[in-house]
Amino acid sequence: MTEKHTESYEVVVVGGGAAGLSAALVLGRARRRTLVVDAGEPRNAPAAHMQGYLSRDGMSPAEFLAVGREEIAGYGVELVRDRAVDVTRDGDFTVALASGRSVRARRLVVATGLRDELPDVPGVAERFGNDVLHCPYCHGWEVRDQAFGVLATTPLSVHQALMVSQWSKDVTFFLHEVAESDLSDDDLRRLAAAGVKVVPGEVAELVIEGDRLTGVRLADGTVHAREVVFTAPRAIPQTGLLQKLGADFQDTPFGSYPVVDPTGLTSVPGVWAAGNAMGFAEQVINAASGGYRAGAFINGELLMADLDAATAH
Repeated sequence: MTEKHTESYEVVVVGGGAAGLSAALVLGRARRRTLVVDAGEPRNAPAAHMQGYLSRDGMSPAEFLAVGREEIAGYGVELVRDRAVDVTRDGDFTVALASGRSVRARRLVVATGLRDELPDVPGVAERFGNDVLHCPYCHGWEVRDQAFGVLATTPLSVHQALMVSQWSKDVTFFLHEVAESDLSDDDLRRLAAAGVKVVPGEVAELVIEGDRLTGVRLADGTVHAREVVFTAPRAIPQTGLLQKLGADFQDTPFGSYPVVDPTGLTSVPGVWAAGNAMGFAEQVINAASGGYRAGAFINGELLMADLDAATAH
């Protein structure tokens, strides 16, 4: 039986989104042998454009990633379309890929992001990224002054209803499965001050006519005409590799995320987290910044480790 050859890298980056590509770019420019493992499932794939990234405002996510892949290739960084399914540590790290390949690394960047679990309401998944949205900073300008609906998923959805009122003065807050008694006096006061209409009752479906959203239908049959619906998906962090390595986690209102220092270093020496793998609110520009920071610190750490090893002999 032939033994499989395990390739060795200085750094393996798991995740080929903004955070992973940014880390790889820094490492490639620092002449580090780097591999990016990309499963090809970016969180923002449903969106036609991304906003708020200086010099890239309005660019499509697919084009952004294509440019990033081309840039890292120019510095000798390898990228493989595969999925990391396991990781072990025996000094260095061994990452097992779904294809059966294994790779070794001195340092590891986990930039696997998160998955959005949408409310189970007919029409939501079908229109997500078009006229069903989650982030007003990402899409608010493009749908400004239209008739908004906000589909509550938890009492925290009050914050979303208040935020989107910055982009439209015609906002209806559908409580769905949230009881009105779950809203505090401050919630109700602020909603009233923002001019947000509060509608109790379960939402049965979104009304779609042709290729656009036209309303929200309640379980009692009542239809409220709306052009855009905002809702907050449940975030599912893709942090299985960090769990396998025994990283420390902390609970937040948006899920359980790894404990990291300001550079993204986890509690596991040699392992960094970047992008949505380390927090819910990392927009594309934040994720790219986090990847850059992790890459720079990893390069410095490897340099000092090698110099210390050289002077120890």
